[in-house]
Parts: sequence; C-alpha cells; structure tokens
Amino acid sequence: MVNLIWTVVVVLVALWALGLAVNIGGGLIHLLLVLALIGLVYNLLTGRRVV
Repeated sequence: MVNLIWTVVVVLVALWALGLAVNIGGGLIHLLLVLALIGLVYNLLTGRRVV
C-alpha cells in the first residue's frame, strides 16, 4: 500500500510539472500538485516508523 501511495504521488507531481512546462490545464495543474501533497503528507503520517 505504501508503494502505491508513493507511485501516485510521483505520477501526480510528474503530470503537474509537465502541465506547468507545457502551460496547459490552468487550475488542473494546481489541483494535481495539491493531490500529490496530500498523498505525500498522508504517507508520511501513516508510514512505518523506525524507533
């Protein structure tokens, strides 16, 4: 499950960067970035903790 979340985060950031570089999508670009950040924060909060 953790690998899936990281994969989704990477894909969303890549799509965001591509959309920003090509200058398409408008608000969709920022929505992708927000979704990636939410996935990253969720993964950091629920990930395995090393003690």
